[in-house]
Amino acid sequence: MAVLVEGISVIVRKDSISKKMQGGEGAFRDMIPHGNVCDDEELERIGFTTPQETKEFVGKLTAAGLTFIEDEKCVDIVVCDQQRGPTIPCDWIEFGHLPFDSGKIAAAWLFEGRRIAYGMHMPRSGLKLHTPGGWQFKGSLSEESYFLPNDSTMH
Repeated sequence: MAVLVEGISVIVRKDSISKKMQGGEGAFRDMIPHGNVCDDEELERIGFTTPQETKEFVGKLTAAGLTFIEDEKCVDIVVCDQQRGPTIPCDWIEFGHLPFDSGKIAAAWLFEGRRIAYGMHMPRSGLKLHTPGGWQFKGSLSEESYFLPNDSTMH
């Protein structure tokens, strides 16, 4: 199982939502600001386009009982950039760019197994991609995105 990573994605462990978040799954769903959401059996993913809205959403999650960072590692929440992956070290997520249609997509999945060497560790059950409802590769951020560093300006 895997979730699509586009733009800036906030990825939350489902087991953390049920165990630690005030109000559980229902409260989590009520916090989601828009429909750019997908999930698999283990992860919830919410996509954003700006760092500010990402920061605000993560703040709401932490106020509701989840932990973002502890000892310089992600605990219940990880923020993934479509181009570069997790923005903070996270030992429970795998991230990769994978072939899809005529291009590539970024995806993340839960992986808590033994890590052997470098590279991607695939889930034992295979990789089935979960995307937001109505998502299609043609015209998506995955097809059309490019990286623009923070210090760049567009004229």
